[in-house]
Amino acid sequence: MSFYRDEIKNAIRTVANWPEEGVMFRDIMPLLQNRNVFRKLIDSYVHRYQDLKLDAVAAIDARGFILGAPLAYELGLSLVPVRKKGKLPFDTVTASYDLEYGSATIELHTDAFKAGDRVLVMDDLIATGGTMLAACHLVRELQAEVVECAAIIDLPDLGGSKKLRDAGFDVYAICEFDGH
Repeated sequence: MSFYRDEIKNAIRTVANWPEEGVMFRDIMPLLQNRNVFRKLIDSYVHRYQDLKLDAVAAIDARGFILGAPLAYELGLSLVPVRKKGKLPFDTVTASYDLEYGSATIELHTDAFKAGDRVLVMDDLIATGGTMLAACHLVRELQAEVVECAAIIDLPDLGGSKKLRDAGFDVYAICEFDGH
């Protein structure tokens, strides 16, 4: 549990009806712009993961990069970007998945991990779980272990965190919001 949970949650802006009617978009930009709350967010993750003997943070394109980079630095871990298809210049493994608003493909370099590496998979938000689940499958395809899936926000009404848990992955989110 994050000591700063309420402060972090209160820094997230809700934008009604974006990107489409009926959606309550959870905007983390005000959180990132507030240096004190952003520090508390990263510190919350550092305290949670400092004793887990991780090897890498697999940060999902693009907002996961914002979280994964300072966390990897603070914990002395490698940072492995999970990129959208066509963005990595070396040999890759890919996974396609469904999103709340369509479908997409992500990829990892084939040499991103060593067999047995302990990996934290990180993004800003868990909605339907498609992106996070695809990233977890890529980590496993490269014979690394997913220790946990982490996000700032979980939208449990969309079922993504349940889908991840049902697939055998541990999930941690700083805060939850009802609805879409």
